[in-house]
Amino acid sequence: MPPLLNLIATRPQLLAEHAQAYAELVAAGLPRAAATCKRQALLTAGAVASLLAAVVLAGVALMLWATLPALAMPAPWLLVVVPLLPALAGIACAMVARAPAEPNLLGELQRQVNADLSMLRDVAA
Repeated sequence: MPPLLNLIATRPQLLAEHAQAYAELVAAGLPRAAATCKRQALLTAGAVASLLAAVVLAGVALMLWATLPALAMPAPWLLVVVPLLPALAGIACAMVARAPAEPNLLGELQRQVNADLSMLRDVAA
């Protein structure tokens, strides 16, 4: 009988403890990973909404500029500034969203899986 199956057959509590340790590793890393995903999603949604608002406001500004005489506008600079504000906010959100997040949120779990697989290969060899 292979040593791993022998160990599972004779000491199943070790397998249960090992599974519990994996569950604890996942429980430790999952909230951070979920928070990072939520942050990325909110920043991306904010960037899209802000850029969409900037495009709409730029279209309205372009229509106003085309229909109103330049001398009749009391503050023509607002036609540029109003669409520029959400555009800058959208660009800022997009830049923050694209910034690298934590390198590997479930890195400890991945290291443990790799160590276990390496041990299993050694036992099988």
